[in-house]
Amino acid sequence: MEHHQKTLEIIEVCQVPPPHEKPITSLPLTFFDLLWLRFPPVNRLFFYQTSNSTFHSLVPNLKHSLSLTLQHFFHLAGNITWPLNSPNPFLNYVPGDAVSFTIAKSNSNNFNHLCSNLCEAVQTQPLIPTLNITHEKASVLSLQVTLFPSFGFCIGITTHHAALDGKSSTMFMKAWAYTCSKLIESPKSLSLPENLTPFFDRKVIEDPKGISEIYVKEQLNHGGTNNRSLKVWETKNTKEADAVKGLFELTPSHIQKLKEHAQTKLKNKVKLSTFSVTCAYVLTCLVKTEHIEANSVAFIFSVDCRARLNPPIVATYIGNCVKGQLVHFEVNGLLEDDGFIKTLEGIIEALNRIQEEEVLSGAETWMSRMKSFKDIILLSVGGSPRFEVYSVDFGWGKPKKVDITSIDKTGAFSLSESRNDNKGVEIGLTLNKPKMETFAHHFAHTLESFGRFEKVE
Repeated sequence: MEHHQKTLEIIEVCQVPPPHEKPITSLPLTFFDLLWLRFPPVNRLFFYQTSNSTFHSLVPNLKHSLSLTLQHFFHLAGNITWPLNSPNPFLNYVPGDAVSFTIAKSNSNNFNHLCSNLCEAVQTQPLIPTLNITHEKASVLSLQVTLFPSFGFCIGITTHHAALDGKSSTMFMKAWAYTCSKLIESPKSLSLPENLTPFFDRKVIEDPKGISEIYVKEQLNHGGTNNRSLKVWETKNTKEADAVKGLFELTPSHIQKLKEHAQTKLKNKVKLSTFSVTCAYVLTCLVKTEHIEANSVAFIFSVDCRARLNPPIVATYIGNCVKGQLVHFEVNGLLEDDGFIKTLEGIIEALNRIQEEEVLSGAETWMSRMKSFKDIILLSVGGSPRFEVYSVDFGWGKPKKVDITSIDKTGAFSLSESRNDNKGVEIGLTLNKPKMETFAHHFAHTLESFGRFEKVE
């Protein structure tokens, strides 16, 4: 780690405010937000390849467009706080608040390696910005631009999970990119289109069951009494020093063949989603790789509740509006020849429950159930192809690579659309080198073992 830190030169650490000060504004945290109050931040890295001719204007354009974007997202320049005189924590903006914006320069020529499908996880750590979090106050957004002269640049974004879910943070990045690209093309046209105009009104999240009150009590009683500390939980890094981040792809052809194979084996014929077959395939390969000693494992994935609430809320709502859906598996069943089918059946059943149940069914116990996860082996997934992260173009072309680095510590795998514009799915995960080689083998050959299918490259 120290070696990699030496290759990075911090040029400037500044605070970027909205272009015009806003009045003091407080946003309550809904029960969707309160679930994540002490969860570790989420990190993403966006790598862009550019020519040296763009470097003289790159940082000024990014900084100016960020300020203009914060005119619409000024709440994100604020902080989460939980004063003694407040029964609940809240997101607070006061005039003078700003977003931390770090500009760095890499003295290494490893840009192309960082953008490759296989990279040492430790090499990305210096590119990740940090949030300023104390017991009393927590910033919600931090950004870092790292320049790789002669190669390109990387934008790192770190967000507080209690302020933004994945859809929200991606929408912010798209709004910033849109503003920056328009600033380059036509400085007079800087309003955001409707699909990128944020909606912050928390009143749309109705809470007739008093779920927020239940969650607040649980947060206060966690680790003591009247615990208002905003320090996030430390993630136990289970990854070895030689951990590597691997990116894998399922093309539309592979996905279609997985669906065709599943239809010949499933007892009940259903319309299969790309999400279900992709997760089932990755989990099958991952369980074979990890040599799990426990009898059972659980898989959790997030469900966007915006369109599922009654009444539904707008897609541009900024905040958290996701629930976790849990699936339990017997490990031995996943290791058998039809492990993919058993995994898929479990995911299909969980997806069916989403359609059949009221979306907030059992919400009163969501937080207490999350605390029980430490007692089970939990596999999870982050991101979504629907976020379309490869469309985040600041005016210098689409990303060469997008990396959710926060999964490096959690053991989750990530999903996004393929960077190859082929409507495939890109999968990211972090393992030590021997396990990554084993996973790559299973990923390439499991589909082939189903018969009459080519291997996944």
